[in-house]
Amino acid sequence: MSLSAIRVIEAIARTGSLVRAAEELGATPGALSQRLSKAEASLGQPLFVRLSTGLRPTESCARIVPRLTLALTELSASLTELKRSESTTLTVTVAPIFASRWLIWRIGRFNQKYPTISLRLLPTADVIDLDHSDVDVGIRFGRDSAAMDGAFKLIDQRVFPVCSPELSRSIQKPQDLFQFPIIRENDQLSGWEVWLAALGLGHPEMKAGPTYADGSLCLDAAMLGQGIFMAWQTLASDALERGQVVAPFPNRVLSGASYWFITNRWSVQKPAVRQFREWLGEEMACSLRYWETC
Repeated sequence: MSLSAIRVIEAIARTGSLVRAAEELGATPGALSQRLSKAEASLGQPLFVRLSTGLRPTESCARIVPRLTLALTELSASLTELKRSESTTLTVTVAPIFASRWLIWRIGRFNQKYPTISLRLLPTADVIDLDHSDVDVGIRFGRDSAAMDGAFKLIDQRVFPVCSPELSRSIQKPQDLFQFPIIRENDQLSGWEVWLAALGLGHPEMKAGPTYADGSLCLDAAMLGQGIFMAWQTLASDALERGQVVAPFPNRVLSGASYWFITNRWSVQKPAVRQFREWLGEEMACSLRYWETC
């Protein structure tokens, strides 16, 4: 029996429908029906019960379907590994804020250093299963306990309040921050508790400020003088360097979370992955030297 016929049997059994299996395999329902009929004739027995709602595997077919699914998955993974080992395309999934506020402004330097590597960025907040996708690298954010095996720590997140240059002129001591509205990300006051605790301050009453859906919008609001926002390095570093916001105090406090460089089980050996990780580490170190002085 041909491999294509085995794929047809597995897909129909898993989806329960000729139409859904055809969509998955990129064929027409009629073509799949013909392949299935030939497979059943070759085996000398029916593999499915035809129902008004779709196709149901026979008892003997249902017993072997899990093994077919496993075998086809392993075959696909092996071919993917072979293809990836020679590929110079690098697919990276990263949080949209990290991509838009920090990474995208530095990618040009990577392209200049490694012109033969084609870098494909996939900005998404979703956690993608790297072992079951075409994504080579994930740059993820979380606490140490959230790190996967083999993860490489890029940087520990440090938080600090920022505001517009105009507001900063009225801020001399930490307590002065609370004369102004506090900008919130999704109604949260993330970072404030650890920052205040590090300065030995309690929990002062904070003025209600505007609320936005993500940290990037919150930073924009701080630039526009709408209040004080608790920022972090990769979000606010470039805005600080350009003078769009000001950090009134030098205190940079660890939040307990970090950025991690994660690969799948195939791409970890890929030369392009190693080169991208090394370049990312160099860029982070360069930024850190500036963050420590701004």
